[in-house]
Amino acid sequence: MKAFQITGKGSTRFEDIAMPIVQEGEVLVRIKKLGYCGSDLNSFRGLNPLVTYPVIPGHELSGIIEEVGTNVPDTIKVGAQAAIMPQTACGKCSSCRNKRFNACKYNETLGVQRNGGLTEYLAVPWEKLIIDDSLNLTQLALLEPLAVGFHAAKRGQVKQDHYVVVLGCGVIGLGAIAGATAFGGHVIAVDLADDKLEKAKQAGAKYTINAATEDVEARVNEMTKEFGADVVIEAVGSPKTYTLAIDLVCFTGCIVYIGYAAEPVSFNTKFFVLKEMDIRGSRGSDAEDFSNVLKAVKSGAVNPEDIVSHTFNFEESDKAIAMWADDPSKVSKVVINL
Repeated sequence: MKAFQITGKGSTRFEDIAMPIVQEGEVLVRIKKLGYCGSDLNSFRGLNPLVTYPVIPGHELSGIIEEVGTNVPDTIKVGAQAAIMPQTACGKCSSCRNKRFNACKYNETLGVQRNGGLTEYLAVPWEKLIIDDSLNLTQLALLEPLAVGFHAAKRGQVKQDHYVVVLGCGVIGLGAIAGATAFGGHVIAVDLADDKLEKAKQAGAKYTINAATEDVEARVNEMTKEFGADVVIEAVGSPKTYTLAIDLVCFTGCIVYIGYAAEPVSFNTKFFVLKEMDIRGSRGSDAEDFSNVLKAVKSGAVNPEDIVSHTFNFEESDKAIAMWADDPSKVSKVVINL
């Protein structure tokens, strides 16, 4: 079967690989839709420290069940549509003992530490499937990045009438906006681009701030009657937004960091103590987050297709990722049709 591989910095190829053999407890899925993620872009640009080349990218996936192995529940049928949860869990580390399997110390994510889904077929454990025939396959594939944002909102313990600032309105940020809105928060979306802020409104943001033209801290204080945000979710991954989150959060508020800052970040630590704030990381997502996103999509609160900016066929996978690398500002989400 055909597969697309990233072989090194700026280097790709199409390759013939062996069909997967379905093992006990596994299901064979014919991949139909795939969303390129920022981790795939970083692998192509040589900036992903977790990847070993060559790698088949892709972990935002949907497809059709083609074969069902032994010891799989009877409810899982050939022909059903499914999204795939892309992470593994060892079951033994401290995260797994605490039932936070998404943060497994030894996790291997599809398309990063192990080969992903930019190929014709993938064999996966049945427990990793989100089966649903009511959504289309593009919507199913894009549950995954939205679930990452929903997980961040859950980590922030967003409650009814909380003021929630989301820094960054990329795909993950949009998921955080939709999640915080679903939990009853009043979301203030912050970005540098007006088109992304429009998408933030579609995802549920009540207010928007263009950080290129407005004073973010002053506007947040105005909107929150000088209290500051109950929750700040950082979905950019830059030193500037890492420290801005400290300024924006209220006393006894919560900050959730999703983005990675490539450079070291310096903090004025007195505010950690004075505000008695909670600072939390957020990694990946879990089955509950997928379920919450599914409910939000079915209710019409968010439509994953709204975030798609570009669509390519499988044979153009190389052109698609090169285009994204050439000008990331033009891209919100690339979807590959298989």
